[in-house]
Amino acid sequence: MVYNYTAIGDSLTTGFGAMPGNGFVPVYRRMSEISLRTFVAYTNLGINGLTTAELEKLVSYNPQFRQSLREADLITISIGGNDLIHAAKAGGQSNSPSSVYQNALKESRRHFAGIMGQIHHAKAGAGKPYIIRIVGLYNPYPRVAEASGWVRQFNRLMAQYNSKVCGFADIYGAFAGYERELLSIDHLHPNGKGYRVIADRLQSIGYGSLSPN
Repeated sequence: MVYNYTAIGDSLTTGFGAMPGNGFVPVYRRMSEISLRTFVAYTNLGINGLTTAELEKLVSYNPQFRQSLREADLITISIGGNDLIHAAKAGGQSNSPSSVYQNALKESRRHFAGIMGQIHHAKAGAGKPYIIRIVGLYNPYPRVAEASGWVRQFNRLMAQYNSKVCGFADIYGAFAGYERELLSIDHLHPNGKGYRVIADRLQSIGYGSLSPN
């Protein structure tokens, strides 16, 4: 038996900031092979700089994304960080930064709901068990009060999708206060150690219906 793992999302999914093979996707894949006691083939469809709006378009219309999601037994999603980065840049130039963040949050919530809807639609009638794992956000701007609020609200929104099929990996607390240790030299992306933390959190959720008896 072979399981198919499809990873979709932004630069966290591509593993940007770490040495090749040290992003959370290859690390988590190796962990999943041990836990599931079988070979896990994987497709990494991560794209640097991707926003929730762009990912919603890809899962809705891109044939490669749709087919890969249809065939996947295990799916991970990392998204939302670039929406925050755009909001932080716009907020820094605005007289009303909190309204900039609130608008960004509203848009991101709508697009994230669209992403989840499209995945469930692609899996409808799959006829086999599958699991979805959502990677939460950490805050790369710990000194910006609005940014922390935004991240926590976006994480709460993603956590609402928790179900038998879907699990949310909360990484906020693991990164808060440890940014120097867990982020790469650009202070935005995780380093190898940071990606390991993400993979560990994903692993700790378990494998639900895929777990061997």
